[in-house]
Amino acid sequence: MEKSYYKSAIGILKIICENNKLVSLNLVSYCEKSNVETGFIKDIKSQLDEYFSRKRKIFDIKINPAGTDFQKLVWSKLQKIPYGETKSYSEIAAAAGNKNAQRAAGNAYNKNPKMIIIPCHRVISKNNNLGGYAYGNKIKQKLLNIEKCVEILQKVKNT
Repeated sequence: MEKSYYKSAIGILKIICENNKLVSLNLVSYCEKSNVETGFIKDIKSQLDEYFSRKRKIFDIKINPAGTDFQKLVWSKLQKIPYGETKSYSEIAAAAGNKNAQRAAGNAYNKNPKMIIIPCHRVISKNNNLGGYAYGNKIKQKLLNIEKCVEILQKVKNT
């Protein structure tokens, strides 16, 4: 496995890859010494640069889909939420086949090993509250702001 770090607008992101597939992308508090720069990792960092500068709306990164069948299904539904848009927890649960499985879907978001690439930050409550986020709502709000979800953020502030 290759490990590298990326300093972003939201903090330090740890990138872990194996066989030219992204295994995980998550927020960490510090960089460790091991920092590999394969061509694949450089491409991921380049795509993240484009995302944070609002030039990239869709990622073209091969991922390792490790998880339960339900998690994989939920994550695939999350990847279909367009840049700059949001869906409710119940909409994602329904898309995954059970509109009443909001908690199970929420657990899948929380276990998402590829933040931003699998955009669980685009999921909010039906009543326009931010809901939860594994890295905290300040980070969720920053990501939504990067994607210019202004209408959503205004609704969230007004509730």
